[in-house]
Amino acid sequence: MKLFRKYFTFDSNISEQNLGINILNVGHNIHPAHTRYPDVEHPDSYYFEWEKGRSLKEYQIIYISKGEGDFEAADFPTQTIEAGTIILLYPGIWHRYRPKENTGWEEYWVGFSGSYAHYLLEQECFNPQSPIIKVGFNAAFLETFSKLIEVVEVRQESYQKLSSFLLIQLLGIVYASVLMSHQKLSRKEEIIEEIRKEIHKNWNKDIDFEQLAQRFNLSYIWFRKTFKEVLGTSPNQYHLNLKLHKAEQLIHESNLTLAEIAYQSGFESEFYFSRIFKKKMNYNASDIRRKK
Repeated sequence: MKLFRKYFTFDSNISEQNLGINILNVGHNIHPAHTRYPDVEHPDSYYFEWEKGRSLKEYQIIYISKGEGDFEAADFPTQTIEAGTIILLYPGIWHRYRPKENTGWEEYWVGFSGSYAHYLLEQECFNPQSPIIKVGFNAAFLETFSKLIEVVEVRQESYQKLSSFLLIQLLGIVYASVLMSHQKLSRKEEIIEEIRKEIHKNWNKDIDFEQLAQRFNLSYIWFRKTFKEVLGTSPNQYHLNLKLHKAEQLIHESNLTLAEIAYQSGFESEFYFSRIFKKKMNYNASDIRRKK
């Protein structure tokens, strides 16, 4: 997805029309390593220095999809933020955050207010004193965020109401993630989660799943059956889908050729990559590059 940011304020009447959701800003940015944060394109009302921090008059969802950083808030000690983490900010709560200097990070954010937003985020499972939600790589979350940015950028008729629906969908994904995190994982779910992390670390490499199962002292048959039971798909299909989504990000965000992206994403050839991309994603990888 290309970089984008938009700050605006809807009037109070539109807020009620939009299902109690008032979107104030939305964006996607890649902040390189060894550069000052926040960048100078932040409006004055959102810019802050690390030494002083800030508080906002709105709710914000910030999703860190790549890189690492630090986050601190009132009554919440400094914590390392990893890729796959959501930061949920509440109005009036002092906070500060920044990427690690040697990694930078990729961030998505949306700021919002409204009666429904207030109702949902005051539910018992949410807590301003626990603003960190770990969701990992979540294709549905990223896809919804991409649609939200596209709708706001194009601003066609009824875009305000459609963007509100998409934000409610995002909040629903966050809500479900919080509920799941509060449930104690069974032993087999803990094992599969550790293996899933290994797959994400080596997403663009060939993975021998029989050897991976052996590393965790598992039989391959038990591993395949349990993986599909917990995650709803086989290890090979999970790995393939992950590679395709990562490759799609590279198409959007880099100037690499499709052949280079295929190689970097662990596919044996551009032809095979293009064929499997079309089959799984229902559109051509080359179409994305032409639109870009």
